[in-house]
Formats: sequence, C-alpha cells, structure tokens
Amino acid sequence: MEKKVPGVPSQTFVGGVSPRSGRGTILVISAPSGAGKSTLVRRLMASLPDLAFSVSYTTRPRREGEKEGRDYFFVTRRRFERMIAAGDFIEWAEVFGHLYGTSKAQLDKALAAGRDVLLDIDVQGHQQVRRRLPEALSVFVLPPSFRELKRRLTDRHSDSPQVVERRLAVARQEISHWPEYDYLVVNDRLSLATQALRAIVRAGRFRLQSQAERAQEICRTFGG
Repeated sequence: MEKKVPGVPSQTFVGGVSPRSGRGTILVISAPSGAGKSTLVRRLMASLPDLAFSVSYTTRPRREGEKEGRDYFFVTRRRFERMIAAGDFIEWAEVFGHLYGTSKAQLDKALAAGRDVLLDIDVQGHQQVRRRLPEALSVFVLPPSFRELKRRLTDRHSDSPQVVERRLAVARQEISHWPEYDYLVVNDRLSLATQALRAIVRAGRFRLQSQAERAQEICRTFGG
C-alpha cells in the first residue's frame, strides 16, 4: 500500500525536467510503523528535488486539508475495482477497509520522462512491485530496537494503547521481510539514515540499466 507523507512537496509524476537522459529509477521504501520512515522521506525529498513522490489512488474518504492529486487520487470503491480488473495498478492493497494502489500508467509516464520515483509502500506492495518490476531498487528501514520502536509509537500520542500494541504486532511480522530488499537502513540517527538513503538514490542512477541509453549514444559517436 502506498501512503501519503505529510510535508512532502507536491511533486508527483506529472511535469518536471528530466535530471538525466534515459529511463528513471523506481525506489521502494518500506518500514514498520514508528520506524521514522515518513520523516526520512520528507528529508530525502527536500534534499533531492528531482526525485518524484508517487501519489496513490484510494477509496478512503478525503480528510480536511487534503487535495485531489496532491495527497491522493480519491475514487469510489466501484471505480477502484474496475481499475483492478483492467490491470491499471502496479500494486494495490486493502488496509483497514480502504483500498490503495499505484497507477501503472502514471508510473510509466514518469519513468519514460527520466524521472526517479519514490514509492512509500508496505511489504505487500513491495512484493507486487518486485514481481512486476524486478529492476526497482528497494530499501527496508529498521528501528534500532523493539524497545525504541515502542517508545516512539507511545511518545507520539496519536494512538491508543490498544492501537500501539496492534502496530507492534504488525511490526513483528513485517520485519521478517527485510531480506527481500536490496538495502537495509537502520534509523538510529536521523541524519545518517537520510545520508544513506540519498546515497542509495544517487548510486541507483549509475546502474547499467539506468545509463544504457546514454552509453549507447556515446558508443555511436565512435563509429565503426
């Protein structure tokens, strides 16, 4: 499932200038609730203005202050189900009774324009993306310990004790999936974790498949 990260600039698939020639790179970030992923994504987006944050479709009702196309694309459940049947989503999931999904057409448009795109999705969504787009880079963010995760969830005072316990139970299941990812970042110190994510994005831009078109253009100048 893809999530909206509060405070991330409204920089989605549409528009913008390609940071380089060739096809863009997909970066998937997953983490258990309370690991600090939303803060890391905000900092990463602020430091890499040419990185696009994907906006997902959802059947969840719009909350106060949310805007269509910036926070989510809000659709009815009937329309979402039609999109599923048509194969319009790269990944989708149902969470707490609401559907969330990433549009294949929007993603393809961004990548073809040379944009690097960040997908903030859970382990279920990552598994779907990995099957359909094996070239995507993926990062799993871990807290330094279970005790620290519980402290963070409790200290933010946004959930009841029962909800905190439920989030911790889900976290126990999610962390078992870290071997499925390309990179692992422990969010012990926020500044260092942000630097690690930034390095992963920049390194991904120099993979052979990301540079293939440019390399072919250069090779053609050699003739022969």
